[in-house]
Amino acid sequence: MGADASAVEVRLAGRADAPALLTLAQAFATSFTVDPERFDRSLDDVLIHHDSLLLVAVDGAATVGYLAASVHPTLYANGRVAWIEELMVAEPARRRGVARALVAAAEQWALANQARMVSLATRRASAFWTAAGYEESAVYLRKLL
Repeated sequence: MGADASAVEVRLAGRADAPALLTLAQAFATSFTVDPERFDRSLDDVLIHHDSLLLVAVDGAATVGYLAASVHPTLYANGRVAWIEELMVAEPARRRGVARALVAAAEQWALANQARMVSLATRRASAFWTAAGYEESAVYLRKLL
């Protein structure tokens, strides 16, 4: 793998990225076990949904990270809000600017889609997000169905 993010290409993901994305998603998930069959269905949904974004970071032949986001209308924010659902960088590629490159591309996409802000939830990466200019705003709650 290259020495820094300048060697990494950030691009839209495609169906051919499925094996690498599955491996990264399995490493990302701590509360769930990623089922390959359900993953394939979800990937297809994300790839065709016009309000979804799936980016990959590629270093040579290796996919070293991904970011999944969406944009949706809101009432409180006077317009659309982008939501970063997942950001994962493989362990050997961390601390090289890969995550920042993925986030920068997602922010540009959000702006192009008339989002007024970007939101997300995190458990293990608050320091990264704060350094990237994000601020704590709310408590994240969930209910499994």
